[in-house]
Amino acid sequence: MSLKFAAGHVRAQISSVFVVTGCFLAVALLLTSLVAHVVATMTRSMNEIDDARAARAAEAGIAAFASRLSATIRDNAVWDDAYKAIGAETAVDWAYTNWGKVSANYPLYDGAIVIGPDGATLSAYAKGKPIQPRDLFGHAFDRQIEAAAGPSQDPIVNFMKTENGITLVASQAIQPYTPGTALPKLSVLSFTKDLTPDVLDILSNEHELEGLHLTLAAEPGSLSWPIKDINGTPIAFLVWPSKAPGTTVLSNVSPYIATAGVILALFLGGVLLAGTSEARRLRHLAETAHFEAGHDSLSGFLNRHGLLNALDDMNASVEAPLSLYLIDLDGFKAVNDAWGHAVGDDLIRIIAQALPSCHPEIFAAARLGGDEFALLQIGHATFGELEKSILALFAQPFKIDGRTIEAGASIGAAIGAGDVPSLELLRRADMALYRAKENGKGRAVGYSSGLDQDRQRIAEMEGMLRHAINSGAIEPAFQPLVSASTGAIVGLEALARWRSPAGSISPEIFIPLAEKSGLIDALGIHMLRTSIACAKNWIGLTLSVNVSPIQLCNPDFAAQVITVLQDFAFDPARLTLEITEGVLITNPDQARRSINQLKSIGIRFALDDFGCGYASIGALRQFGFDRMKIDRSLISSVDDGGNGVDVLRATISLATALGIPVTAEGIETDAQAAILRAAGCDQLQGYMVGKPASADEISRRLFQKDQLIEYVSVQSSQ
Repeated sequence: MSLKFAAGHVRAQISSVFVVTGCFLAVALLLTSLVAHVVATMTRSMNEIDDARAARAAEAGIAAFASRLSATIRDNAVWDDAYKAIGAETAVDWAYTNWGKVSANYPLYDGAIVIGPDGATLSAYAKGKPIQPRDLFGHAFDRQIEAAAGPSQDPIVNFMKTENGITLVASQAIQPYTPGTALPKLSVLSFTKDLTPDVLDILSNEHELEGLHLTLAAEPGSLSWPIKDINGTPIAFLVWPSKAPGTTVLSNVSPYIATAGVILALFLGGVLLAGTSEARRLRHLAETAHFEAGHDSLSGFLNRHGLLNALDDMNASVEAPLSLYLIDLDGFKAVNDAWGHAVGDDLIRIIAQALPSCHPEIFAAARLGGDEFALLQIGHATFGELEKSILALFAQPFKIDGRTIEAGASIGAAIGAGDVPSLELLRRADMALYRAKENGKGRAVGYSSGLDQDRQRIAEMEGMLRHAINSGAIEPAFQPLVSASTGAIVGLEALARWRSPAGSISPEIFIPLAEKSGLIDALGIHMLRTSIACAKNWIGLTLSVNVSPIQLCNPDFAAQVITVLQDFAFDPARLTLEITEGVLITNPDQARRSINQLKSIGIRFALDDFGCGYASIGALRQFGFDRMKIDRSLISSVDDGGNGVDVLRATISLATALGIPVTAEGIETDAQAAILRAAGCDQLQGYMVGKPASADEISRRLFQKDQLIEYVSVQSSQ
């Protein structure tokens, strides 16, 4: 039995060898055919390239021939002496002496003809002998004379056929070099040059056109270039034989091609010997590559491509409910930042080992990105059961090389029943995961149609916001900043206001939307430009503009601000940019670079909303803030009793110790203002001292008599 099996195996191998041999022979014949085709194509291409070169050379030669005669006629026709002489009684003698007589043996032209303004021939000579130009050239000559009769025109140059052969005729009106007034109808000078064998020899030598000659019709088997008359009709042909360099080269390399053929045959023999082992090796590599194409190398799970293929297969073959869970690790970036990527990879491996076994209905697992996993569930277990099983894996810290590492997870789920395409199921789960991460860490969200509606609503809002920015529907309102000691207005803060057809939209809605949708840079620069455009005429008042942390972290932000200041010629010392402490945490290095670049030209920076977050004394000193703005929550706390006043005084004392002036925002009562003045606050802002108003309203009140006192008193009474 084993012998029969061995024999069968041998026969199978022999058959394989024959098949491989036949394939290689076919390939060899194909390669030989391709090489022969390539050689033939190269030979033909070389011939065609040289033929095209020769045609261009012939064209260039004719153009140069015409250009020389054109330059000659221009030098003689645009000539003050010639213009005066042709208009005198001695015109005929002068023309003969200067042109007709010269044509006898002049190399630049063979004939010279002068036609008067009335069309009569004043002088016509060829090779020093008189001629009748109209008898020689026919009606085409009159057409050329008529075309050339105007002043300041370029020469008219055309080939004409005569009984003696082909002649090039160039014509131009005889005119002064610099005409002072409008000229009458002018005489026309024409030079002729015959296309003689001597001329053809010169063209042949200059342009490497061996065997060049002139015929009345193109010769089969030879190259040619048409000589056309004034109507564009060929009247003769320059003809020359092709050099056929490709054919010459082919004959020289034929022995080498034959040798290459022999070497190719030997090479194919060697390839056939190694073919079987190479095929096995390639088959193994192909299987490995196929596996790696669908799997993640770190966890061994399916990757995105493998997951989609698995979903397609299960949608086609599984009738039970199918659910997809996307899991994103919370705090994974902090692990990489704190312990390095090696520890992060170890954490991925540990979680990958635990995920597939968290529930018996888990059919497959995948890793879609750095810290994002996917689980496929087939069965009837509820979303709550799977959520509980998955989150239980993260209930306890992970131990890696003696380190205790905490990691959580956000979960998004989508349920399909074989009727949801794979990409759509993945999209739904991804939307649910996004919502879970928005809700906070350790949350799980299942897909519902409401998520699509929310996304559509956000997309519509983004479109409205983009249009509002581009159309100028978002405008600044200005709230006064007043001196705590005098009550005088010292500056204005620009606040974004969006009044849509449906009503006013709160900045608490559209500013976060702009930050999420990538429109915050456009919105910020728009607000800066419109605010400066309004404030540039409010002499003596500073302007404060809020800046998003995302803007400040943009490497181009400083350059954009400088450009706006230059466009409006606005004094940088009048501008204060207000930022929140969030920028000090997200990207402190880029924030510092932007702040330093803008402070170097005189722009000031204020730390906004101090007291509602985690800004430290070190941050205040490190970033060199020019002003601190106390959050309204600290101001309102003074009315609640307790230690609110003490906290407020301590905060102002801290700023005073650091040499940073303080602005208090949200002032609504005289009692609050009095406490802040006593504590050392130098600027006040709030409804008590001035509500936000349009630029027109601010301008109207600022330019009234006793503007500062009246404005503050009016606002205080409202």
